[in-house]
Amino acid sequence: MSSFSKELKTLFIRLQLFSADRKLAYFSLLFFLFLYPGQNYYQTLIIEPGEKKLYQIDAEKHDLYPVSDGTPPPSHTASSVVVKDAVTNTLLYAKDPSTLLLPASTTKIMTAIVALDYYSLDDVLTVQSEDRAIGSTMELVKNESLTVENLLYGLLVQSGNDAALALAENYPGGYAGFVLAMNKKAHELNLDSTVYKNPSGIESYGHLTTARDLAVLASYAMKNPVISRIVNTKTIVVTDLSKLIEHELVNTNELLDFQGVKGLKTGWTTNAGECLVTYVERNGHPIITVLLGSQARFEETKQIIDWTYNHHTWQLLSYE
Repeated sequence: MSSFSKELKTLFIRLQLFSADRKLAYFSLLFFLFLYPGQNYYQTLIIEPGEKKLYQIDAEKHDLYPVSDGTPPPSHTASSVVVKDAVTNTLLYAKDPSTLLLPASTTKIMTAIVALDYYSLDDVLTVQSEDRAIGSTMELVKNESLTVENLLYGLLVQSGNDAALALAENYPGGYAGFVLAMNKKAHELNLDSTVYKNPSGIESYGHLTTARDLAVLASYAMKNPVISRIVNTKTIVVTDLSKLIEHELVNTNELLDFQGVKGLKTGWTTNAGECLVTYVERNGHPIITVLLGSQARFEETKQIIDWTYNHHTWQLLSYE
């Protein structure tokens, strides 16, 4: 029997001994269970414009939890926003976190995860097509051979749709097999509202996600040292296997010089608007921010990051 079960049994016996009323004993036991600190949930007040809501979200048991001073978040143009503590998973702010929206190139976070699940960094892939990649590219050339690591730089730094295509086309089952693996991984991570139709994030019917799902995905991705290293790279030159073809890559994330930002992923299409997933850490407290459908993603993310750290303190919560 676990120590918790023993505590419950002992408590109930004592309640029966001290109470002649069995109903009172049951009520007291239920009241204890309600107050007993659980290991899987944490409640936090979420302030949205015009109203206050109480969300209960998944959280692990930790010593330090962020506590708000009640200051409302800054105004913004984003259709959907999530801000969460990356250690405890405490939700610090949310606006329409479960609204289905176009993810644009934030899709490439999952593309990198699926690629790393199968490939080794030194695996060599050959570019099978160059004309199928539309939008942002790292300017790959047909029949060019590169390591998976260099393709991942092109994917996450330059946001190359051609890099996403190369990773997908060389996968077992080809392009369709890769997209299937993306959706399987989404299911494994409990991204229940996310559906992928392609590996790059170009607009496709039914290719959708939510800010809440993206925050979960970002947390998972940043635990991978390869991804966390690459998304924090400002510029890099990568070559093909022959060293004859060079690709100068510049990170699309303009916030890498902002205090504490350790990277993650940008996204944009005409209908998706400006999207940005950010991982930032100050004073040992990492947070994740997600903005979808913004008109000023970089400035608004900076304001939200500053608001988070200026108006939250990480406090010790006792479980004894």
